[in-house]
Amino acid sequence: MQRPCRGIHQGGRQLKRHVFSLSFVLATLLAALTPARAQAPLLQPFGAAGSKPAAPWQVSGLPNQKKPYTRFSMVDLEGSRALRVEAQESYGNLVHPLTSDRAGLRLAWKWRVDELIEAADLRVKTGDDTAVKVCVFFDHPLEQIPFGDRQLLRMARSQTADLVPGATVCYVWDTHLPVGTAIDNAFTRRMRYIVLQSGPSNLHQWKSERRDVGADFLKLFADESSKVPPISGVAVGADSDNTHTHSLAHVMDVVLEP
Repeated sequence: MQRPCRGIHQGGRQLKRHVFSLSFVLATLLAALTPARAQAPLLQPFGAAGSKPAAPWQVSGLPNQKKPYTRFSMVDLEGSRALRVEAQESYGNLVHPLTSDRAGLRLAWKWRVDELIEAADLRVKTGDDTAVKVCVFFDHPLEQIPFGDRQLLRMARSQTADLVPGATVCYVWDTHLPVGTAIDNAFTRRMRYIVLQSGPSNLHQWKSERRDVGADFLKLFADESSKVPPISGVAVGADSDNTHTHSLAHVMDVVLEP
């Protein structure tokens, strides 16, 4: 009399195993067919509506800046929304703060220059102006920064609530220096330049760029570090305060990604 019961119990266990196996297979298939959730972009777009760039992009200048700020506005240009960057004897950056220690990041963007600064010369303080630059801020450890620069950096940070990075790599569209030129900022070695475009031959034309920011940091700051620090921000800027002139440029589609 116990055999039928034992058979029923065995059949029940087999049925449970089949149900479990089927559930596992269905779950696996569902996971494979469901698209992975996209990670949020590290950089937010400049904004699709309104005349001002959208948060978290924010205008930043020098500590205790008295001179005019470079003007940043959103405009329609050739069917696309673009950031207009205009300097009139001014200085300023549009900064997107962030925190990322991901390795192998690349910065991509499009830019065009509509008015260069003929008097610009990045090799000297009186000519240290750029019609447009795109910069990456690095949280470079203070202990790796030379003593004199370290003290100036601490002083600058004490005088402003804006982000003052330990190291900055700036990509510039220069007036005269050859493409590929790597040079320190004339005022501070905390900022170092790479010339990606030069001269007037491509004025009023969109140019696309893509850079391995970690590799560029290691190239420019090889004297201070063999390791890429975390990224603390990205900025777009222009300045014409040293040459007392005017410049105009546009930037769009700034993306930081692997």
